[in-house]
Amino acid sequence: MNGAAMAAGPGRSPCIREGDCAVLKRDDVFKAVPVLRRRKIIFEKQWFYLDNAIGHIYGTTFEVTSGGSLQPKQEVEEATTETKEAGTDNRNIVDDGKSQKLTHDDIKALKDKGIKGQEIVQQLIENSTTFRDKTEFAQDKYIKKKKKKYEAVITIVKPSTRILSTMYYAREPGKINHLRYDTLAQMLTLGNVRAGNKMIVMETCAGLVLGAVMERMGGYGTIIQMYPGGGPVRAATSCFGFPKHFLDNLHEFPLSKVESLLSGTFSTEALPSEPEGNTLVEEESNGLSDEKQVTEEEPATEASMEVNQTEEQETMDTSTEDVEFKENKEKEMKENVREKQRKQWERRKKLIETAALLRERNSDGLIIASKFHPTPLLLSLLEFVAPSRPFVVYCQYKEPLLECYTRLRERGGVVNLKLSETWLRNYQGAVEYEKVLLLP
Repeated sequence: MNGAAMAAGPGRSPCIREGDCAVLKRDDVFKAVPVLRRRKIIFEKQWFYLDNAIGHIYGTTFEVTSGGSLQPKQEVEEATTETKEAGTDNRNIVDDGKSQKLTHDDIKALKDKGIKGQEIVQQLIENSTTFRDKTEFAQDKYIKKKKKKYEAVITIVKPSTRILSTMYYAREPGKINHLRYDTLAQMLTLGNVRAGNKMIVMETCAGLVLGAVMERMGGYGTIIQMYPGGGPVRAATSCFGFPKHFLDNLHEFPLSKVESLLSGTFSTEALPSEPEGNTLVEEESNGLSDEKQVTEEEPATEASMEVNQTEEQETMDTSTEDVEFKENKEKEMKENVREKQRKQWERRKKLIETAALLRERNSDGLIIASKFHPTPLLLSLLEFVAPSRPFVVYCQYKEPLLECYTRLRERGGVVNLKLSETWLRNYQGAVEYEKVLLLP
């Protein structure tokens, strides 16, 4: 019997290195970018290069200077007590557009002189006739708004499940089926994801759920990714920047072959020896060999003719160049065919190895987060899960989960089955969680 829950809802250097995948942060906006030299980055209407960031610790805040270079931001003291004077309410403040003494031309002149954004904000505060009459909350709001407009500050952070989940949910929620980071955290907990486990992951969330499972397992254990279509999608997984040994424990298997694997009709013929030599490309190169033979016979035919010696020499030189060109082309095509066959052999070998892992039917957990209906997926993939192991199913909508819940109750064979939905409400300075459970 299987325990279950359905939720609606690594080893890297601490320094920034070339080739890493880092996340740029400005306020609550994130963007994942590769760290490369002399590559122009555009983020939040600012352009810059990451060359100067290499070697600094993750979490460092940089200022964008003229020319697009990054310089570590210097810590400065908080605003003086003079600017901390605040009023009791804002009822007498009239927004007539005349409270600021600095004009757009004045601000532009300050920028042209190279004045930093923080100094510009300070001058805006000093030249505002209504700033001291505002409440402390209104003052903080004003300063935050001006800093966002005039301070070009970027923080470079290390990718993590929470950061990438927040980034995708804010920028492209449709790609991750509107999966929130709090829901993803519950899935990892309810699915008992930990180092050393053998996990099955079926997701259509751009690889975010897969990356979260890999990060939680820390490179120890086995992960089998089930994928629809022609190949797995791992755009978000690549943003984590996992080291190579993390990927060595990652396997993949197409959903289209699950039924044949369960029925025993999956092809298990002996794996051929690794392709080597020219025997593999013999058929592909037959056409080229015939073409080469014809080309080599042409000079012999021409040589048998009685022609002028000069014309004969020119013809032979031309034919020699053609033969060399065709030989190089033939060699290149043979190499391409050999590389293609080698990759096909490796893919087939990995497919058979993954099928052997699934046949053991001893997986420690199953996580499904897909745009497809969860019922047929769950019923088929549950066959590969060991008894008394948890599984988690996420769906953007509750109706498919209700149907899946009912089908599992009728089918039997599962215990501790739950259907849960988590609400996350953001307030000013607080976050409230509320959980509703439908228990059997």
